[in-house]
Amino acid sequence: MELKDRIIIALDYSDEAKALEMVELTREYAGVYKVGFELFVSAGPDIVKKLASLGGKVFLDLKFHDIPNTVGQASGAAAALGVLMFNVHASGGLDMMKKAAESAAKAGRDRPLALGVTVLTSMNDRVLKEEIGIPLGANEQALKLAKLAKQAGLDGVVCSGEEIKAIKEACGKDFILVVPGVRPAWASGDDQKRVITPREAVAAGADYIVIGRPITKADDPKAAAKRVLEELQPA
Repeated sequence: MELKDRIIIALDYSDEAKALEMVELTREYAGVYKVGFELFVSAGPDIVKKLASLGGKVFLDLKFHDIPNTVGQASGAAAALGVLMFNVHASGGLDMMKKAAESAAKAGRDRPLALGVTVLTSMNDRVLKEEIGIPLGANEQALKLAKLAKQAGLDGVVCSGEEIKAIKEACGKDFILVVPGVRPAWASGDDQKRVITPREAVAAGADYIVIGRPITKADDPKAAAKRVLEELQPA
């Protein structure tokens, strides 16, 4: 895998034209693009094909969370779109994640990576305990859900940079980790509570890093993407 293919740019737009323009600007320095609710609902499934036509691989970030059968069907539909990876909420439980893994496997050799979302990087210990009622801290909960995702047969998880080492140790080096909440030292933290720099994330064991606003809201997105890639180059 090329180094640039480890960089996922978040296309958090409702405007399809802006999303496609961002791919055009940055594809020299990034290989994967995240399509979340905003873009998918606005542009529809065809946006995946349009991104692919520009050479971009797609991380379909819809975080499926429903009864097992529904998630299994949705996962099959995601696989049929030809995405590189998609995700489900690990908190949906073992049976739900098993259905997602089974549907991904049915796509054969070109099947997508099926990932479990552990704890959102916008959440911290206080939010989990006081607002949701989960007694574990964010790091402990993420590790618990990562182990459950592996048991279910998923390819990996989405986790914050704080859990990378613990999850790799518990689930193995081949267990894929996609790390959002990545912010270069020269960018603001925005609404993320648990952040890490690109170099720190990759050094800790992240397989993919997700970066949005530091690139997409930069005065020069192409230069910002190049700067991120250069930060990942071996010393």
